[in-house]
Amino acid sequence: MPVTRRHLLTALALTPPRLSGRERIRRQHLPNLPLRTHTGRHVRFYDDLVKDKKVIINFMYAKCDGICVPVTMNLARVQRLLGERVGRDIFMYSITLKPAEDSVQSLREYARQHRTGPGWQFLIGSPADTEQLRRALGFTYADPAEDADTSNHIGMLRYGVEPLTRWAACPGMANPEHIARSILWDLG
Repeated sequence: MPVTRRHLLTALALTPPRLSGRERIRRQHLPNLPLRTHTGRHVRFYDDLVKDKKVIINFMYAKCDGICVPVTMNLARVQRLLGERVGRDIFMYSITLKPAEDSVQSLREYARQHRTGPGWQFLIGSPADTEQLRRALGFTYADPAEDADTSNHIGMLRYGVEPLTRWAACPGMANPEHIARSILWDLG
């Protein structure tokens, strides 16, 4: 059977449009899930926090006896090193892994205790949305049993320039000067 113009037009109509690299990354790794900030503001992860921004993201929880407090203290040093850029052209986000235990108030108190400045938001979402976001951002362990234990979480930072689709990661306990230099090198 010969291919006709009608067949070609039908095939073209059924072919999904090619997505840009930015859109593929957004769909796979940057879900637009609802969250609340430690100040009580309702936000959407992609639209309000990440789109067209330079960001630093980590996961934590307020009642952690492990790595959360040292990583938060380290990030507070990084925030001071980055200075006025945080909140102006670089934004920091810490997302609680235990939304059933944490609250907006406990995150607000956690931020106050660690003397975090403007441009650093602590975020909470539903348990299902938090898990989806954690997985999409790659904060997971290869071993399913290890991954299921949220008290055994990864102390990593993910940072990136969303419009350029430039993303990297580093340990949250790395030297603060090294983290700040890496972020400034990668984020510009």
